[in-house]
Amino acid sequence: MKSLFSLIALFFISLTFAQRFDNIKIETTKLSDHVYMLVGAGGNIGVSIGEDGVFVIDDQFAPLSEKILTAIKALSDKPLNFLVNTHWHGDHSGGNENMAEAGATIIAHDNVRVRMEKPRRDGSKNPKEALPIVTFNDKLNINVNGEPIAVFHVENAHTDGDAILYFTESNVLHTGDTYFKGRYPFIDLNSGGSVNGYIEAAKRGLMVIDNDTKIIPGHGAPSNKSEYKAFLEMLEEIKANISKAIAEGKTEEDVAKDGSLTKKYDDLDFGSGFINSERIRVTFYKSLKGK
Repeated sequence: MKSLFSLIALFFISLTFAQRFDNIKIETTKLSDHVYMLVGAGGNIGVSIGEDGVFVIDDQFAPLSEKILTAIKALSDKPLNFLVNTHWHGDHSGGNENMAEAGATIIAHDNVRVRMEKPRRDGSKNPKEALPIVTFNDKLNINVNGEPIAVFHVENAHTDGDAILYFTESNVLHTGDTYFKGRYPFIDLNSGGSVNGYIEAAKRGLMVIDNDTKIIPGHGAPSNKSEYKAFLEMLEEIKANISKAIAEGKTEEDVAKDGSLTKKYDDLDFGSGFINSERIRVTFYKSLKGK
């Protein structure tokens, strides 16, 4: 009887989860001759199309896979060949199993596979088909659809397995969640993320682009170098403010309550997203204190 109730509960949880995405539409934005950005629910998707087939970056949640694949089919009738996960979070890798079934070889940093092999909070595990088949440590070059794509790891930024991708001919950068446009970022300290690593990731991304680069952020609308640079300045300013508070002996509770530390960016609505102003102050405090 207990097992029956568990199955019923799981059924209704799965049904509710799927219904969350019923009204989501996949929107497509063309960034270059053959590189596109897809927006739905979760992390932004990058798509390259051409004679070699379809190359995809991230895949959001599993219930959206059919809609995502339909949007891709509207761009190209070529086969789906490769999928790169920028990191392990479910809003970027939740559709992996479906994408693998559709023909994609999944690529990610070594630590992405390590984390995806671990049991979830409910004790369940990702199926083997959802795991990256090809993993890399530092950097990787992929030549597809007439251009080299530089894939490079940025250490301990959003997580410990982040990848940034640069389309060298199309001049498009996909940052994964190392960049949240116009809002405070989620720095996942429990997955190896850190403030200092996050700042270094933004600096590294800025090094490879120019004023004409189109940027696909992890979340938010398409961006550019000046907005990306302003995002880095925000990170550095908040780091300086909270480092000063720590040096003055302020506690985590003090920092959490002190809105003056982030006021400049609160006033610009940076705290209106998933991470509010109090949460970003606490994240910076914990990371900078080494907690």
